[in-house]
Parts: sequence; C-alpha cells; structure tokens
Amino acid sequence: MSDLDFTLAEDAFGQLQLTLGDGSTHGGVVPVRAFPIAAPDEGVSLVGHDGHELVWVPRLSALDASRKAIIEAELAQREFMPVIERIVSVSSFVTPSQWTVATNRGETTFTLKAEDDIRRISTTTLLIADSHGVHYLIQDLAALDRNSKKLLDRFL
Repeated sequence: MSDLDFTLAEDAFGQLQLTLGDGSTHGGVVPVRAFPIAAPDEGVSLVGHDGHELVWVPRLSALDASRKAIIEAELAQREFMPVIERIVSVSSFVTPSQWTVATNRGETTFTLKAEDDIRRISTTTLLIADSHGVHYLIQDLAALDRNSKKLLDRFL
C-alpha cells in the first residue's frame, strides 16, 4: 500500500495507532526501515501487530513534520545502533576479545565473539555485532584515527 493518507497518534499505552484514509484504525503499529544503513530516509513500512504491512512510505521526507517526527521517534526507540568513532583498546587479537570503543553515545566495552561478527556493508562501512547482539556501526573507515585503523586491520 503506498497511499500516504493516514494519521498517527500514541494510544494510552504509548503504542502507535494508525488511522487510514478509509477510517479504519490499527493499534500496535511499528515502523520498520527497509534499508536502515544504506538509505535510512527511503522505504519505511508501517506494520500492524500481526506483521502485515499497512502503509508503505517511500520517503520520510515526503511526510509532514508531525507524522515524520512520530515515525522517527519510534524508529529511534527500536534502532539502537551506536556509531563507533574510535577504538580505544582491544584485549586480544584472538577472539573472543574485549573491545573498548568511543561511540556517539559514549564509551563502552563489548565482547567480539568471532571475526565473522564484523561485516562489511560497503567499502567504507562496517557493522560489528557484540556477544549480546548489539550492533555497532563504523560509518567511514577513513574517518577513524590511525590507532583505530591499526587495531581494526588485525581483524579484517
């Protein structure tokens, strides 16, 4: 469905409620990005509690400010993906190893279980999964400092 005739509001329980242009309402709606890393503004699906798509939004920028803000707030709650700005230290060059990193959300330490948990998304972008399933993003390898690149190269 690609019709952008809908309204969004939070219900009394803080869940997203969708009202379509035909007047039908759906509670427990969840926004899901089609391409959260490569194209975060493109392709957002509003999915009902049963897992079926109710509305397809081709571009978030096509929405008015209030609907866009509601969807972005919901996505921010669901998509916790800190961006690694610097690798402070690595306990060992053999996995599992403890990594201490500086992210856009502060410094943290996590366990890298295996080198396979570092995935190349593009030539400049990496996605690192820790032992608890939290994903960390390196948006631009070239932007990392020399020491961070040196530590990371040992795992790539």
